[in-house]
Order: sequence, then C-alpha cells, then structure tokens
Amino acid sequence: MLPLDLGPWATTATFFLLGAAFGIVLELAGFGDARKLSAQFYFKDMTVFKTMFTGIVTAAILIFLSASFGYLDFSKLFVNQTFLWPGIIGGLVMGVGFVVGGYCPGTSIVSAASFKLDGVVFVIGATIGVGLFGETVGSFRDFWNSSYTERLLLSDVFGWSLGQAVFVVTALALVLFYFVERVEQSYRTPDAAIDWKPSNKRYIAGAAVALGLSGLVWANGQPSPEKKWDHMGGEYQAMLDQREVFIHPFEWVRSWNDSSIKLVTLDLRPAAEFEKFHLDGARNVTFDQLLDAKLVYELNQLPGHGLVIVVADDEGEAVRAWKRLKVEGVSNLYLLENGLREWEKTFSAFTTTKHFNLSHPPARVLDAVPADSWKAKIKMKTARRASGLCG
Repeated sequence: MLPLDLGPWATTATFFLLGAAFGIVLELAGFGDARKLSAQFYFKDMTVFKTMFTGIVTAAILIFLSASFGYLDFSKLFVNQTFLWPGIIGGLVMGVGFVVGGYCPGTSIVSAASFKLDGVVFVIGATIGVGLFGETVGSFRDFWNSSYTERLLLSDVFGWSLGQAVFVVTALALVLFYFVERVEQSYRTPDAAIDWKPSNKRYIAGAAVALGLSGLVWANGQPSPEKKWDHMGGEYQAMLDQREVFIHPFEWVRSWNDSSIKLVTLDLRPAAEFEKFHLDGARNVTFDQLLDAKLVYELNQLPGHGLVIVVADDEGEAVRAWKRLKVEGVSNLYLLENGLREWEKTFSAFTTTKHFNLSHPPARVLDAVPADSWKAKIKMKTARRASGLCG
C-alpha cells in the first residue's frame, strides 16, 4: 500500500519483515489462541475488537492528518474494491467460521506457526475451502461480481468530508471502547456493581489525543488541488515537460476503436464550440466543474481499463485541467495534442471516403498512415491490490 517504489528485492524484504513483525505481535497479544479470539463473541474478552478498532482509528488519523498537511497523497493508497452483497454473505460465512473454529485466516497462520494443532487443522481446512471455492465460483459468478464499486469510502456513502468521517469513526470507537470495558468488567466481577466513571488516566489522555487529532483533520480539511500540486507536482511535472501525456489524434482513434478500453473524453471547450463539433462520446465540462466531487469520484471509479483524455484548444487550460485531475488520483489520464484545432486537417485525406465520420474515425485510417508518423504514448496502469488482517 505504500506509495513507494523500493525495487523488487527491497520491497520483498520490507514485506517479509513487516509480515514477520506482524505475526510476532499477534502471537504476543495472544491472538494465536482460539479461546481468546472466540471469547469476543461471548463478550468476555474484547481484546480482538479493541485491537482492530485501535488499528483502524490510528491508521485513519495518521493517514488523513498527513494528507491534510500535504505529506501524503491518499489517492495513491489502494482502497479495496467493494462488492457489497457478496461481501456481506462472505462476512457472515467467515463470522460463523470464526466462532466455530476460533480463528480468522490471518490468526490461524500465527497459531499454526507456533505448532498449535487446532491452528494447523484450521489452515488445512481453509486451504481446502479456498480450493473448492475456486472450482465452483463459475456457477455463481454473476452474484460474485455483483454490487461492484471500485473505491468506496464512508465519506462517499454518507456524503461527509473525509475529516468528518475520521472524527465520527474515532468518536464511535471511543464510545464502544468505553462500553466493552464495562461489559468485560461485568464478567470479571459479576457480583460487583459496574463502575461507570472513567478512571484510567492513560485511557482518558489517549482518548483526548485521538479525538483532538481527528478534530484537527476535520477542521483543517483536505488540501486543494493547487496545494496538492505544490507538494506532489515535482513527480508529475517531468511527464508534462517531456510531453509523455500528450497523445496524437491517431492514438485517440485507436483507443476509441479498442473494445477493451473504456474511454472517457472530457471536452473543456466552450459549449457553443462543443455543440458545433465534438468527438463521439465526449462530455462537455468547464474547468470549475473539475472540482465537482461527484465527477472526480466517477473518474476514480473507472475500472482498470478506464482511460481519460482531456480535450482543450488552449494547451495552458488543458495542462491546468490535467494537473487538477492528476492530483485527485485520476489514473490513465492524458491530453489530446493541440486539441481539435487541427483535427479536420489531420484526417483530410480520408474525409472524401464514403461514410467517414470525423467525430469517430474508423480504425482503418491507422493502417493507411506510416507507422512512424505518430508515437503511441498511452500506458495503461492499474492500482496494486492490498489486504488486511483477515484478508
């Protein structure tokens, strides 16, 4: 998940060390013991719940606080895709397995690594289950791929800002921590009256810090595209300087005619010019509309084969639009070289051909021009996958 390119060997070593450290911490915390893990479902020991929520809150605060002050580009962190109903059903299946077996996949590996027999048996069973799933998923593939969303956050679901979502999640976690502590107390001393008054000063101080930092994330907000560019622009400026993202009209034609590509063309020209002539499927937008959260969200929801091409006759405006969308995390983003000013001239040799449509020239024009007359620049990229504690 780190937006760093360390090279294959350093990346492998880093992941190995992180994984080993993670496993050691889980074992030291007692998460290699099925009794401790399953006790949370009986509300007797909520260590797993508190650990998970502590990790979520700590990560959320650090990530979005860093992003708020421009030290981290959140758009570069991969967010797992959402398949809502398959996820709900899968969660129920895993939850039942957790209660019955006492482990989730990650903790079963920790248990097996410490030679616990039940952990070994659980890993074997999980491996067989994965194999059976792989052999049968074709029979329910439509459901497995249903209710799909590429990048879905709580802030998107409820219409909140990222800071507001962080604050609410933090506050909710603190409230739940308080109540589960009281529940654990009732099991430890069933005959004693529950002490509802918070007394642990370290817990109170920690809660105040967490709430304060999450409030700072909300108050400071996330940086504007211009501020993001000040922090991150150096990484992308070379792409503009070397014109790596300016594509030839012939490359637009190739992309439009490629059924494996989902092409989105954003036309920034005035509405009158757009109505007079525009590329097939193009969407007329203004520069200010590029700040619309719904549009940015839509572009970030494009699948891995999604391609966005910006069209503007003024190169300065096109570059400004590219910068704005780039720092908002839009991937596979390119500019049409020279806009549409020379579009008709480029295809003038073909316009006499019957049924030739300038708004979407057919792929055969590419066969009729010298291969060295233009250079392909589009390189489709997809985000790296990631998984969590029980992924």
